[in-house]
Amino acid sequence: NKAVELISGYRSLATNNHLRQHTSGVAKKSYHTRGQALDFRLVGTDLSKVRQVALRMKAGGVGYYPRSNFVHIDTGPVRSW
Repeated sequence: NKAVELISGYRSLATNNHLRQHTSGVAKKSYHTRGQALDFRLVGTDLSKVRQVALRMKAGGVGYYPRSNFVHIDTGPVRSW
């Protein structure tokens, strides 16, 4: 059993705009603002492996942020970064 830490789920437009102004890599039309994205980490798990599993699912967007230690998944088109 591993703990799941949720970093970000739904974001209001105001929150998303604030993050865009103060952080790099935040999309203007983020799936977070539609409640269709999640940033998370699994405590004690190699997140590159989590990314690999998410990519194999081919079910939406997958972002990997090793420096910030989280994975992003969303319900958009299949893509990765």
